[in-house]
Amino acid sequence: MTRATFRKAAPRIKIAMALGAASLLQACAASSEYPSLARRTAERVEGSGTPAAGATQAPAPLPPATADLSARLNGLLSAARQANARFEARRPSAERAVASAGAVSGETWTSAQVAVSDLQAARSGAVTALAELDQLYVDARADYPAQVSPAAAAIATARDEVQGWVESQDATIDRLGRRLKG
Repeated sequence: MTRATFRKAAPRIKIAMALGAASLLQACAASSEYPSLARRTAERVEGSGTPAAGATQAPAPLPPATADLSARLNGLLSAARQANARFEARRPSAERAVASAGAVSGETWTSAQVAVSDLQAARSGAVTALAELDQLYVDARADYPAQVSPAAAAIATARDEVQGWVESQDATIDRLGRRLKG
């Protein structure tokens, strides 16, 4: 077919295609039996919404913290307590070094930086213990997510104590660091 012939036939082809599409659409709409939109039996909710008689039982008691967990908590608390004691023993000399720090990069400023770094190293046992307590707490809560188990409560108590020490240490280090920068 040449280009000229195609141009003459194009309007007839378009009309034929439109009529074909219209007849296909008419065939789709010819059916008058659509499915019902009414609720089916399986979609109906049955029941009163009240619990069955005897269905309200108290949850089973959770197991107490094990001796292994108690020993581990005591070990972590001991390590954190020792780290806090080291920190507190080194804090006065670090504060004196920062108070007497001279110009940035000077000898006294460098000594103050070393003293603050020494404080950070002294508290590493407390930070490590806190991280382990956090993981123990997450694991204990994952075991009984609906309620706080005695194990999780014991971990939380130890964790709160160590977290208090670490927060105090953070505040001291931040304060000394700001004085060195300013």
